[in-house]
Amino acid sequence: MEESKTNYDLTPLIAPNLDRHLVFPLLEFLQELQLYPDEQILKFKIELLNKTNMVDYAMDIHKSLYHTEDAPQDMVERRAEVVARLKSLEEAAAPLVSFLLNPSAVQELRADKQYNLQMLKERYQIGPDQIEALYQYAKFQFECGNYSGAADYLYQYRTLCSNLERSLSALWGKLASEILMQNWDIALEELNRLKEIIDSKSFASPLNQVQNRIWLMHWGLYIFFNHDNGRTQIIDLFNQDKYLNAIQTSAPHLLRYLATAFIVNKRRRPQLKEFIKVIQQEHYSYKDPIIEFLACVFVNYDFDGAQRKMRECEEVIVNDPFLGKRVEDGNFSTVPLREEFLENARLFIFETYCKIHQRIDMGVLAEKLNLNYEDAERWIVNLIRTSKLDAKIDSESGTVIMEPTQPNVHEQLINHTKGLSGRTYKLVNQLLEHTQAQATR
Repeated sequence: MEESKTNYDLTPLIAPNLDRHLVFPLLEFLQELQLYPDEQILKFKIELLNKTNMVDYAMDIHKSLYHTEDAPQDMVERRAEVVARLKSLEEAAAPLVSFLLNPSAVQELRADKQYNLQMLKERYQIGPDQIEALYQYAKFQFECGNYSGAADYLYQYRTLCSNLERSLSALWGKLASEILMQNWDIALEELNRLKEIIDSKSFASPLNQVQNRIWLMHWGLYIFFNHDNGRTQIIDLFNQDKYLNAIQTSAPHLLRYLATAFIVNKRRRPQLKEFIKVIQQEHYSYKDPIIEFLACVFVNYDFDGAQRKMRECEEVIVNDPFLGKRVEDGNFSTVPLREEFLENARLFIFETYCKIHQRIDMGVLAEKLNLNYEDAERWIVNLIRTSKLDAKIDSESGTVIMEPTQPNVHEQLINHTKGLSGRTYKLVNQLLEHTQAQATR
């Protein structure tokens, strides 16, 4: 694969902020695209797997990498250890697991956590040791790759856990499990629960809180570009002051995803102006084609540069694990995000260019929109027909003529009087205060 494509790969920056299990989908994506040599990806996978309990998966990759039918002895021994440990944890958690599998027994649980703990102890001889065993069992299941079982047990553990730190750890595990099972609605709910805790919890230091926010945003990328409402949700989260500050200070590469969401989300156009100010601050210190595209259009008014950056943006989207989309034949498609991105990117160029020029040569405009002449003409005609764009096409001269926009009298009146009631209220209060002061003398 061309070096320029790997230059835009953010995996080395993103992976350290993920649970190792969440890194596997990224490696699968890169392997499918052949962005790196297959041998290199397989070695990364084994390195990750060695820190999990997915020994069978590690054995399969080892055999594939070294073209052998035999697994190394250390992996065989490791597998025996995992099986023995799993059996031990299963036995320790068995009393509580049996209770949770009994529907009539579970009905005895209430919203009162202290009541539940006392009831379990008195009626079922289930105490803190068994509850701790459930956490260890759930965690072990997760490390084995049984995300469904882990999610269920972690959920049950949190209903009984009185240790806030352990409960938070379990919630992170539950979020990872739902992401890996692609349960996007539930994953979004867990993400929002985590956000509430992170924003309200008292951390040992402000840096710890910032790090938790950074982790949350990285994990959220899986949800935001798969959930139906994700492109709005990412703006709602990333664009909050505390989260945006965390991005600017510690994870500027996340600006790629926030910028993409702004470009494809027409409903959040009013917030784009404020984001452009962030681009002005960051685009010299952090380079990314999508960021640079916005800088070309809205900061430098460099439309030739914007047109070149659009081509680079296509490459970025195709080769990004979160922005690229898989289709049934196993290839990674750029539909719908790439088409949506390009359509809105052209619209940004067109709208900004039209604000500067009253008469625009169609050929020049086609070049700046990265379209041939006929496609550009059809695109502009459709834009004029379906929007409030006040323009017309002069076919004889091959130009687009922007009609001068006359100020709307009603809008001017509203703008001039918008703050009148507030100023009147303030003036009346000042007069009353002055009158009262005179009366007390």
